[in-house]
Amino acid sequence: TIGHTSNLYATEPGLQLAERLLELSQAPAGSRVFFCNSGAEANEAAFKLSRLTGRTHVVVAAGGFHGRTMGSLALTAQPAKQDPFRPLPGEVTVVPFGDSDALAAAITAETAAVFLEPIQGEGGVIVAPPGYLASARAICDVYGSLLIFDEVQTGIGRTGQWFAYQSHNVVPDVVTLAKGLGGGLPIGALIAFGSAAELFTPGSHGSTFGGNPISARAALTVLDVIENEGLLAHVQEVSTRLTIELPAASSGLVSSVRGEGLLLAAVLEGVSSSDVEPKLRANGLLTNAVAPNAIRLAPPLILSTADVDEVIQRWGRTFQELAT
Repeated sequence: TIGHTSNLYATEPGLQLAERLLELSQAPAGSRVFFCNSGAEANEAAFKLSRLTGRTHVVVAAGGFHGRTMGSLALTAQPAKQDPFRPLPGEVTVVPFGDSDALAAAITAETAAVFLEPIQGEGGVIVAPPGYLASARAICDVYGSLLIFDEVQTGIGRTGQWFAYQSHNVVPDVVTLAKGLGGGLPIGALIAFGSAAELFTPGSHGSTFGGNPISARAALTVLDVIENEGLLAHVQEVSTRLTIELPAASSGLVSSVRGEGLLLAAVLEGVSSSDVEPKLRANGLLTNAVAPNAIRLAPPLILSTADVDEVIQRWGRTFQELAT
């Protein structure tokens, strides 16, 4: 079995995966896919693609996370992550997430692209408010700027849709993917829609291992499992249950659960996430203290009913210990 063919030759699994992603994203004719190895690489590729518009200005949202390589870090509007590495490349303007007026004020005729996450995962599982992504689309259309959605965390079924933007009835110019796409193997992807796909030409960009046959075949299998086992509907059902039952089992220490699908955050009251996370881990639940008052949960899409029962039980035991 050939593990990779560098970027000189196309392989059948890579071509099949590209076609499948275009189908699932309902991409218009002429759309294309570029494969790489990670989310940071996918966002670097999108950043680079935006330069081919002939513009250099980019707008991003505060609290967003797009990677830790220098280009993607420049797009990551989190000072704690950026400050040790300044100066960062690019002309980047930061606006509040969810504020359409601020976005409109920041975009000019020199803006190459707007980078947004439909849900800010690393920023605390903050869901884009209703109408925000549609407003971003309309504003970008006025100025001819690319609308780029980072779906590294939200894509491939995580929210109960193939892509989170699909629940907002908005079509971006570019979407970036990674994480869940490979089912544990390294793969990233950039999907460029319509005319945006014409910006990269042969030699504009490349990846030695991106879209290699092994990772591409794994990704195809992931898509098959999600489709054949009805996991999109399953994710929505499990999400509804967790959103209701986790606060009820939290001894008054969780006010609500926010997010979509199986990208969720429990909002804490009277206790800090730095205290909660190790307690949950001690009780066999792996979570992430994504904000001082929020614990992120991103369980596998195959989480069964029995698994949910066990999660609720362990969650309740943990918060009972914290409350006493």
